[in-house]
Amino acid sequence: MKNPWILYITIRVGLFAVILAVMLMLGFDPFFAALIAAVVSLAISLIFFNKHRNAVSEAIYRSVENRKKNVGDSDSDAEDSASKN
Repeated sequence: MKNPWILYITIRVGLFAVILAVMLMLGFDPFFAALIAAVVSLAISLIFFNKHRNAVSEAIYRSVENRKKNVGDSDSDAEDSASKN
């Protein structure tokens, strides 16, 4: 996939949905089933999905760096031009 965000979010939400569905079929209370499904899916994603999480963090880093390069520091530019006069 081109965007690592989509893959990682899809995996996390799918994992949560599967665990929640299994727990609801087993007759757990919906509130506690959702709570347990959230905790278990978080733990599983932290343990097994390092590669995907690293890809998302790299995408965030690249995005921030691109924005820093594309946006000039207008305050510094104004100060520099004022100090030259």
